[in-house]
Amino acid sequence: MMSSENYLDSITKQFQYYKHLGDKTFVQLEEQELFWQYNEDSNSIAIIVNHLWGNMRSRWTDFLTSDGEKEWRKRDEEFEDIIQSREDCIKKWEAGWSCLFEALATINEDNFNSLVYIRNQGHTLTEAIHRQLAHYAYHVGQMVYIGKMIQGENWESLSIPKGASKKYNTEKFSQKKSKQHVTDEFLTKKDTESN
Repeated sequence: MMSSENYLDSITKQFQYYKHLGDKTFVQLEEQELFWQYNEDSNSIAIIVNHLWGNMRSRWTDFLTSDGEKEWRKRDEEFEDIIQSREDCIKKWEAGWSCLFEALATINEDNFNSLVYIRNQGHTLTEAIHRQLAHYAYHVGQMVYIGKMIQGENWESLSIPKGASKKYNTEKFSQKKSKQHVTDEFLTKKDTESN
């Protein structure tokens, strides 16, 4: 049976992974490309970031003691062209994730069985977390796809590159079986790159 500590470690790594995908998308794009829209009804990466920032602040601020849909949230404005620069985009991106990770760090054995409300709908703690994980993965996937559309053949794959599955699997199956989180390899690479 998984302990709350193991669960929180695992779920934190999953959130870190999706943040990493967004980070790697920003690196591949010029400032003006963050504002590119397929058509007027589509969202740019900057608009998606603005929405994620609003959602994260609302859901994760006092998430164990207040409803996840805060009265001060202005959701409709999240889909307007509010972000005007790369700096503002990254600032909101980082602020949203900081709010999330700070909230996750407050979970412990004593509050793990808390009920979390979102628009008056009660969720177990794990249901509330999974709801947000799925939501953020959905939007980060959109960001990656937009980046890939913009970059075309210059896009650097964020997963197993096309045509490289056999090589990747051969390498993985040549290693001894071990218990590890799916993101451990990414986290190790990230730590190595930052040193």
